[in-house]
Amino acid sequence: MNIQLEHISPNEIEKRSFEIISEELGDMKLDSEQEPIIKRCIHTSADFDYAKNLVFSPNAVQCAKEALKKGACIVTDTQMGKSGINKAALAKLGCDVFCFMSDEDVANIAKEQGTTRAVASMDKAAALNRPTIFAIGNAPTALIRLYELIQKGFHPEFIIGVPVGFVNVVESKELILSTQVPYIVARGRKGGSNIAAAICNALLYSITGRD
Repeated sequence: MNIQLEHISPNEIEKRSFEIISEELGDMKLDSEQEPIIKRCIHTSADFDYAKNLVFSPNAVQCAKEALKKGACIVTDTQMGKSGINKAALAKLGCDVFCFMSDEDVANIAKEQGTTRAVASMDKAAALNRPTIFAIGNAPTALIRLYELIQKGFHPEFIIGVPVGFVNVVESKELILSTQVPYIVARGRKGGSNIAAAICNALLYSITGRD
């Protein structure tokens, strides 16, 4: 077996990966503000469908960056999503990231109300009374609850809606697309906590740079 390996230093791997992504995208025209986000999602997943299925509300990137610059907190629906967001970049902007899914009070409320922890965690996040960006990569019920809260007057700064799966996933994303809240949504079944974190990081790096 004759396999030709590319010899490249560890600190050059990401750079080379993005070069390959650009090469394979070819002549596809991407919005200049959206391009770093799309490419980071592809880098995270090796899935070029994100060049087509990511939907951005008008001025989405600018809205998200403005929220981060004024210290908005990020709320995720998984610990994995929280762990994947670059803490050094967050610290530069004075931002926090929370995941309430494992909190005892969230578990108790979910049990008492016969709902999911994702729903209870969105209620807890809405009560923070802080500018909030939601990064949802796993639970469609979180997006559904956010939609319900928005209909009642809740105003998130931004929603990243990229849950992955088959049950209520497509429908929950379409609900967010119907709101006036700024968003980035991965239309269809694809997504995941890694994609939610990748979008957050792309936005952070566009402000703070990549260390």
